[in-house]
Amino acid sequence: MAEQGVSYVDPVRVGVIGLGNMGQNHVRVLNRLPGVDLRAVSDPSAEAVERATRSRMARAYSDYVRMLANEDLELVVVAVPTHLHEEVAVAVLESGHHLLVEKPLAPDVPTATRLVELASTVDRIASVGHIERYNPVLLAAKRGLRSGELGRIFQVRANRTGPLPARISDVGVVTDLATHDFDAVRYLVGHKIERVFAETARRMHRSHEDLFSGLMRFDDGSIALFDVNWLTPVKIREMRVVGEGGMYVIDLLAQNLFFYENADVGYWSDATGRLGVSEGNMVRYRIDRAEPLETELSGIVRSIRGEDFEYVSMLDGLYAVALADAVKQSSELHEPVLFSEPALVLASRQ
Repeated sequence: MAEQGVSYVDPVRVGVIGLGNMGQNHVRVLNRLPGVDLRAVSDPSAEAVERATRSRMARAYSDYVRMLANEDLELVVVAVPTHLHEEVAVAVLESGHHLLVEKPLAPDVPTATRLVELASTVDRIASVGHIERYNPVLLAAKRGLRSGELGRIFQVRANRTGPLPARISDVGVVTDLATHDFDAVRYLVGHKIERVFAETARRMHRSHEDLFSGLMRFDDGSIALFDVNWLTPVKIREMRVVGEGGMYVIDLLAQNLFFYENADVGYWSDATGRLGVSEGNMVRYRIDRAEPLETELSGIVRSIRGEDFEYVSMLDGLYAVALADAVKQSSELHEPVLFSEPALVLASRQ
């Protein structure tokens, strides 16, 4: 059955560069996605290429430069290790293709800034794979916030813990894992960030930090707390948003959204001026569960064919990298650091 707005007559021709864990997931989803012609994949590992092309029509390359030169592609997914993002993403954009690069956009702010500036000069879709933005439970919470159900946000708490994945060796937990929450929290709150404070530690990782606890203050006074590590033997992906009207509990893995109502907010509190918090109703919202990666790829494919879709921009990716940079700086100084808005920094350079 065709998805909305996707043409079977003219499928979008897609290539994937990098066939590690995330690259294989892209191949799996793209291969079954209507409106997509998964035309080619590339990775230096013959084993990874064989696994990705087994029982599929995609052509295999060990060299992504040859793939870009030989294949008539429209969209290229870049899922190589983070330190290679700039080299490969530049080649993709300069070849005239649309780009989806996995998060984090880059290992540091200067590299991410160069990619944002290059992307702004080409008339192509360029997006960063902050996958939680396409999680239906996060989108439902955002709709609730926009409707005013929670009122003014007081606090967001993000908990993202679990075992160390063997695939990660080139960056620490702040850059690899916490950037998910930097982007998601910034998306939910929707205000400028004033300052951050963080402590990090390396307990079991060979070369990078694997434990991060932090605070973030927004210009509307709301506060975000982060608990992120690779040291917990159970995988947790949870956010709590506390506001005037109550609290959202967001389970990003199970895709459950609960609303705990503050019974002291409503008609009588407005009439009497009474302020406070007491236990009210609890509602579990119905969520139409979906794989975020499929939503992301389907939306970008539809965007290439001219449909509206709110994808994560390269500038959003730069914000996440800049916040990771500020967190690491704060941890080294053991004191809060002011956050420089990347959009303002970029504007000052023009």
